[in-house]
Amino acid sequence: MGTNAAKSITAAGTVVLRPGEEEPEVLMVHRPRYNDWSLPKGKVAGDEYLPGCAVRETHEETAVTVRLGIPVSRITYPVGGGTKSVSYWRGHPVGEGALTPNHEVDEAAWLPVSLALELVTYADERPLLRQALALPEATPLLVVRHAKAMARVNWSGRDQARPLDERGRRQSRLLVPLLEAYGVERLASSTSVRCVKTLQPHAKAHRLEVECWTTFTEEQAATDAKAVATLMKRLARQTAESGTPTAICGHRPVLPVMLEAIGVPSRALQPGAALVAHLAPQGEVVAVEVHKPRV
Repeated sequence: MGTNAAKSITAAGTVVLRPGEEEPEVLMVHRPRYNDWSLPKGKVAGDEYLPGCAVRETHEETAVTVRLGIPVSRITYPVGGGTKSVSYWRGHPVGEGALTPNHEVDEAAWLPVSLALELVTYADERPLLRQALALPEATPLLVVRHAKAMARVNWSGRDQARPLDERGRRQSRLLVPLLEAYGVERLASSTSVRCVKTLQPHAKAHRLEVECWTTFTEEQAATDAKAVATLMKRLARQTAESGTPTAICGHRPVLPVMLEAIGVPSRALQPGAALVAHLAPQGEVVAVEVHKPRV
């Protein structure tokens, strides 16, 4: 007789901090079903990226809109015959509405950290809070590999005009909540259509322009890798100094030069994937994370 596989639940949450009168405050939620106090979190929905889930669930549970910072640890614990894995990020509040109490969360509160450490119901959330408090300030720079494009063998036109295929167009739409999660306000790209179209849904949603650079195209990069590195360093410096979260879309053969230019070891990224390099104000990378598409 066969046995059922253990259930595995994937979720995401945030440790949202803001200055308080005497000490920092952290955003906590009270759930009437469990009569507990915990950090906001929830299960991933459909094909969304985990960072998008963290931001969405935080807003649904607290009415607070956040921008993600550096990732905090992931915790795993048993639930109903399986396990639940929750990834957390340091969250920065950027807006706050009025929470309507419901059967899942009846109260969201900004609590002084010392009180929250006493009040939190689950012991494994205390280290998350302490870790988030110790994280440095940083600005996210997202390096995106363009979404899935039409195969070269099926395209008779100029390669730079090769478009996204149906899967790629879906990946580009799913990138919107990922870029929103990090508060991306500046977009840069290779001039190739498949790169520009990858960022266009986010640009349209937020009325942004995509800055297009021939330097990042496969054709130009093949003959002038030094120019790619110089441009990447400049964009990274501007990101760090301005504090403006930025996303840059490029091609698989060019990504190693782009990443190494900002001090990140080269690694393979699949179409529609994003590497997030968190930059300190002086420009050094203080954390790196990679997010793969679920389609």
